[in-house]
Amino acid sequence: MGAPSDPVPNTVSFGVDEIDCRIAGGLTRRALHEVFAASVDDGSTAAGFALMVAVRANLGGHPIIWVRERRNGQHVGHLHAAGLVELGFDPDDLVLIDAPDTLAVLRAGSDIVKCGQVGAVVIEPWGKAPLLDLTASRRLSMAAAASGVLALLLRVNAEPMPSAAQTRWQVASAPSSPLAANAPGNPALDITLLRHRGGIAGFEARLEWNRDTRSFASISRSVPAVPSLGADKAHPSNQRRAA
Repeated sequence: MGAPSDPVPNTVSFGVDEIDCRIAGGLTRRALHEVFAASVDDGSTAAGFALMVAVRANLGGHPIIWVRERRNGQHVGHLHAAGLVELGFDPDDLVLIDAPDTLAVLRAGSDIVKCGQVGAVVIEPWGKAPLLDLTASRRLSMAAAASGVLALLLRVNAEPMPSAAQTRWQVASAPSSPLAANAPGNPALDITLLRHRGGIAGFEARLEWNRDTRSFASISRSVPAVPSLGADKAHPSNQRRAA
């Protein structure tokens, strides 16, 4: 008989001690987590953060499934293969489902989260999405708990509402730290923990993403900054401003 495989960690680590220590080692893997864009203009940054977390959650080489309501493309742009590569992600490892409306997003997302053979699931309805109520979030949360799949609800142009999600984050773009010869730095973002069901107090942090190591690092807000690679190169969306 072959040696038993290593157990899957219960948490998805950020790889940043000051964050992981504050949230009990990382994001609970068997759970639903919410990612809110600070503004519509931060939609691609929030999408980038969701993908970064999904990449860190995917330990078995399984595909990452992204269920997206079609209207998101009309308002914040479409997922962009070159942007995925800039984040150190192979576009062939992503399965994108283009859903016509919120109901289709929630139905597909709920079914996919139940499958333990996916690396992570990103569920992206558009706007306020009234159908995404407390009951719908409970279904997603229970499915994630049963399958062990990390589920991320990506919200753009939306306000937080009662939810069964384990954590709720707000994400905004940030300037990068300068590299040698003042070259554009790694993708940078400001994250804020808005809510944790375990009662952990909220906090803010500025992070950058290393595409080669697929890891986060904390950067100081006081460090002289250069423009980030931004939506055109660093983030997975080919961003288009909303009218």
